Amino acid sequence: MKFGIILGSTREGRVSPKVGAYIQEIANQRSEHQFEIVDVKAFDLPFMGTAEPNLAWNKKIAELDGYIFIVQEYNHGFAASLKNAVDSAREEWFDKAAGIVSYGSGGGIRAAEQLRNVLAEQKVATVRTNPAFNLFTDFENFSTFKPGEHMAAGVNDMLDELLLWSKAFATIR
Repeated sequence: MKFGIILGSTREGRVSPKVGAYIQEIANQRSEHQFEIVDVKAFDLPFMGTAEPNLAWNKKIAELDGYIFIVQEYNHGFAASLKNAVDSAREEWFDKAAGIVSYGSGGGIRAAEQLRNVLAEQKVATVRTNPAFNLFTDFENFSTFKPGEHMAAGVNDMLDELLLWSKAFATIR
């Protein structure tokens, strides 16, 4: 199966690529599956309704069997760039599973919970386990990503759930 690790932030100085690389490193230990970084910033998505849809984005979302969202919390919510990316596709998301990895001053939990509601509307089922990285304990100076060794267990639990659910959803697509 093929999974996208979706980087939702497009801001300068973002740390989502570092978090995504960490998740990919752990995920790649499951060699029977493919895990690729899908960076929202690289697709230069127009805001919904302001231009023609970005067909490359829709094609990428459609070809994936499941997703891992790297979501950062800004002002108690997730980034507008990620909301726009989710809204920019529709049927391409349907009947798939996703994991959420969050980060922020409180672990990004509020952003993760908001994203769960948005994904449910796109018929994406999110697994329970949500690895949450704290800016005060898993980063140095809020920018250098240094997760504790214990965090890998939560990532592996999330991956186990995601693979199981994705196999089940593949039977109905």
